[in-house]
Amino acid sequence: MQRETRDDGEGRQVCGPDGLQRLWTPHRMAYIKGENKPHGSGPDDGCPFCRAPQLSDPEGLVLARGKTAFALLNLYPYNSGHLMVCPYRHVADYTELNEDETAEIAALTQAGITALRSAYGAQGFNVGMNLGEAAGAGIAAHLHQHVVPRWGGDTNFMPIVGQTKVLPQLLGQTREQLVAHWPKS
Repeated sequence: MQRETRDDGEGRQVCGPDGLQRLWTPHRMAYIKGENKPHGSGPDDGCPFCRAPQLSDPEGLVLARGKTAFALLNLYPYNSGHLMVCPYRHVADYTELNEDETAEIAALTQAGITALRSAYGAQGFNVGMNLGEAAGAGIAAHLHQHVVPRWGGDTNFMPIVGQTKVLPQLLGQTREQLVAHWPKS
């Protein structure tokens, strides 16, 4: 059955004959339209991973800073607590990292997993990198590793049927909670 919607007169779309209600997430449109995406591949081309460490920790959503790498929240998370670990240096490929960067990215990833378990009781994790646009990297020019917390049953009907992800907390609140649970070095 084809889905139909109509305007309710106040700018909201209401369901049609399929009987489904719609949960709108207009904040996702910024990501879809490419807001905050670099306009080139260089570090001065609007790279958000080069910009974030120059901001205050709350403004940049930075969770922890090391000597060669840092951890921050994903501005467009797949789940609450979705964080990323990046080198400060603007490099695109994992093979371009030096030993210190590789070790610190691993240590920050471990610390992030520890904080997510402590703060949110995460039961599992998806950890990984998308290297290159062909592999799905949204920002391919600056390497970043994703740490996505998971819980048993978190693939509920909302993303599967409703094509919507429900995030129960604002990013600033998530940042505060993870910082409070971040392991002390």
